[in-house]
Amino acid sequence: MKIFLTGGTGFIGSHFINQASVRGHTIIAQRRPGSCPRIMLPIQPIWLDRALDADFTAELGACDVLVHLASHTPNPPYATLDECLYWNVYAATKIIQQADQAGLKKFIIAGSCFEYGRAAIGHDFVHPASQLAPTLSYPISKAAASISLLGLARQQNLQMQLLRIFQVFGEGEAASRFWPSLKAAAIAGKDFHMSQGLQIRDFINVEDVACKFVDALDFDAVCLGRPVVRNVGTGVGMTLLEFAEYWWGKFGATGKLVPGQIPEREIEIRRLVANIAETYVN
Repeated sequence: MKIFLTGGTGFIGSHFINQASVRGHTIIAQRRPGSCPRIMLPIQPIWLDRALDADFTAELGACDVLVHLASHTPNPPYATLDECLYWNVYAATKIIQQADQAGLKKFIIAGSCFEYGRAAIGHDFVHPASQLAPTLSYPISKAAASISLLGLARQQNLQMQLLRIFQVFGEGEAASRFWPSLKAAAIAGKDFHMSQGLQIRDFINVEDVACKFVDALDFDAVCLGRPVVRNVGTGVGMTLLEFAEYWWGKFGATGKLVPGQIPEREIEIRRLVANIAETYVN
């Protein structure tokens, strides 16, 4: 299969390229000029060095599927709402429309578990049909993108899968994020200061996320004009402290974990765990 990929140098995008290449797929990958893959790529895709809002019509017409992984400021501190809306909604919608006009009908879109926001409160497992009640600029823009792109799929009779990713971690993640910071402290023999770690998350390794996106290239169960929404997680909840303790041991750390030294973020959702058993046909 010939894949057009956005966000090819991103955290998940880099792993997707490796997983898809191993399975024999050909990849044309968009990347921001000057950006580099987060991990080593033994097989290089065909790179297109253009911003997401550029014209890709010619390349899209030669592909079988568009996999949209590009996202703007997915990690705090988030960009302004205007900036997030431009890149995560307008630019994303524009490239989907270009693909449709070029005759491409199959789409896989990366969403975020943080689109659910306050709708997750009181639920042990978040169903993919849950309403979206996000807070903060990035989750708001991703929720708006979901509504826009799912609506476009219905209107234009497209085959579309929207996969909302839960708490992804692993190699190639931004150094300031929790897991890389934990690993760096463990390897250096330092103590690691963190919050109390009471928030419960559905942690999933980035390699498993990439595999699930490659698996989704099979569109047999996706009908034209009936987009499918699924959660990408493990379905298992773990506190941040339990996650830290597990990896602290795996890394063979000699320092100490010191919980309770950093305050929790504002508007922190206490539990966010995926219902992975069910699919929502939108």
